Amino acid sequence: MTDQAGARACVEELYAEHHAEIYSYLCRMLRDDELAADLTQETFVKAFRAYDTLVDPSRARPWLYQIAGRTAIDELRRRRIVRFVPWTGESRGTDPSAEDVVLRNRLTTEMERALATLPERQRMALLLAEVHDLTGQELAQALGVSHTAARAVLTRARESMRQALAVERARSAVADHDRAPARAPARSRPEREDGP
Repeated sequence: MTDQAGARACVEELYAEHHAEIYSYLCRMLRDDELAADLTQETFVKAFRAYDTLVDPSRARPWLYQIAGRTAIDELRRRRIVRFVPWTGESRGTDPSAEDVVLRNRLTTEMERALATLPERQRMALLLAEVHDLTGQELAQALGVSHTAARAVLTRARESMRQALAVERARSAVADHDRAPARAPARSRPEREDGP
């Protein structure tokens, strides 16, 4: 088997094992299912082209997330998209996989809006650690930084998320209050006089 044939076989195996989770990650990053599907394919094409950079095949998962994350950021920059478009819940012709449904339902609307306010790097770290369950070392590899730097980014991301979530919850509370029907003040009942 030639090196290229071996790389192809390995990437095909990686695709079979990881394409659904890479797609879910890109859906969260991009908020566009069709674009996420395209970039999932592009991620694996890039993985094939960069196969010689995969030092340890047992570390392929974070390596793929690193490629996917950089591919998403490159696309966002290319399109000059500054913020992520919120997910509307619409299906674009195909039913979501069970994994997609579970991953999407793990985040509330408030959490989605708060997540969209985070800087790209913090959003990536939070999604990879909390939604896709990457370990500290895998997160570091996916972000292309040291383990210590990855922990620092994740800590900042969690704090930013707490603050953004507090803002979103306050906005929701105000919106709920504004939508609540106005209640008429309780009428005072005339006191009954009990006669003898």
